[in-house]
Amino acid sequence: MIKISGTFTGRATVQTSAVIPDTDGHELSLAEVEGPQKCSDPLWSDVRITYWGSADLVAGNGPQRGYWMNRHANGETDSGTFEGKITTASGHVSMEGTWKYTGGTGKFKGISGGGNYKGRFTSPTEVINDWHGEYQLAAVKAAA
Repeated sequence: MIKISGTFTGRATVQTSAVIPDTDGHELSLAEVEGPQKCSDPLWSDVRITYWGSADLVAGNGPQRGYWMNRHANGETDSGTFEGKITTASGHVSMEGTWKYTGGTGKFKGISGGGNYKGRFTSPTEVINDWHGEYQLAAVKAAA
C-alpha cells in the first residue's frame, strides 16, 4: 500500500435541509460539494473532487455519510464512500471520519484502500478537509 495525504477545499453547489419537528434543532441535510485537491501523490494533485453527503443533526451535531468521486484530467475517475460526525461548538462546525475507495476507471479500476479525514466549514458553503490514508492500484496488486 502507498501512503497518501492531501487537502481538499470545496464549495457547496447544492444544499437543502428539512427540519424534523421531533426534537429542538433536528434537521436532515443534503449537499453536493466540489473543488480542487492538493495531494502528496502526483496521481491526485490538482484533481477535482465532488462529494454528495447527508447529515442527521441535532443542535448542529450528528453523523454524516456520503459518496465522492475524483475526476482526473485524462477523464479517469476514482470514487468511494465516507462516514463520520459533524460537531458544532462556539459557532464553529467541524467534521471527522473515515473514507474508503470503492472503484474507479482506467488505471484506478479495482483500487483499494482508505483512511481518515478531518475538516471544518470556513463559511456556510465552503469546507476545507485534510485527509490521509493509503491505496493500492489493482495493476500493482496483480503484478506482486
